[in-house]
Amino acid sequence: MFKKLNNIDTAFRQIRTFCILYTIALTLICSFITYKCFRELEQHEQRLYILANGKAIEAFASGRKDNIAVEARDHIATFHRLFFSLDPDEKTINVNIGKALYLADNSAEKVYDNLKEQGYYANIIAGNISQEISIDSIHFDLSQYPYHFRCYAKEKLIRTTSIVTRNLLTEGYMRNIERSDNNPHGFLIERWAILENNDLSTQNRSYESN
Repeated sequence: MFKKLNNIDTAFRQIRTFCILYTIALTLICSFITYKCFRELEQHEQRLYILANGKAIEAFASGRKDNIAVEARDHIATFHRLFFSLDPDEKTINVNIGKALYLADNSAEKVYDNLKEQGYYANIIAGNISQEISIDSIHFDLSQYPYHFRCYAKEKLIRTTSIVTRNLLTEGYMRNIERSDNNPHGFLIERWAILENNDLSTQNRSYESN
């Protein structure tokens, strides 16, 4: 009788130990599966899909700090192209300048107003002059905020009889703002000024008669 009771007690302890070990193992497996699911979800949220020509192309999201220098330089280059690329058409000039002014504060508008008062844009239109700009380099300082920059570029003024090349040096500061359709990079140029804008060379344009 006592021997049977001892066997039953031993069997009960064995079953209890097995159940405890089974529960611990099951808990560890469930925790591991939950962890892997959350990791996979986080990685999935970092994936972006861009629709191009009817195909979904996978891209990966990155933080703003990872690309701040690249975006800032593109913002500066875009502003200068819009501000200084001119054709002898008042509507085109107004459209481009209008887009440029969304990327900067009133310091850019003051430069525009001064050029307008000096008759610069009127001369562009009257003389059928096209103005092109090419960016040589943009020096950008991330060590302090707002970020200071200098833009080195060249301008070409294409007239009927000549092409004038000018050097262009500007500087300013940049601060972060909310992105928008008119300002997709989310930067605003402040205290912008033209430091140099001098003639470098003049090339005559010749036309061969048929």
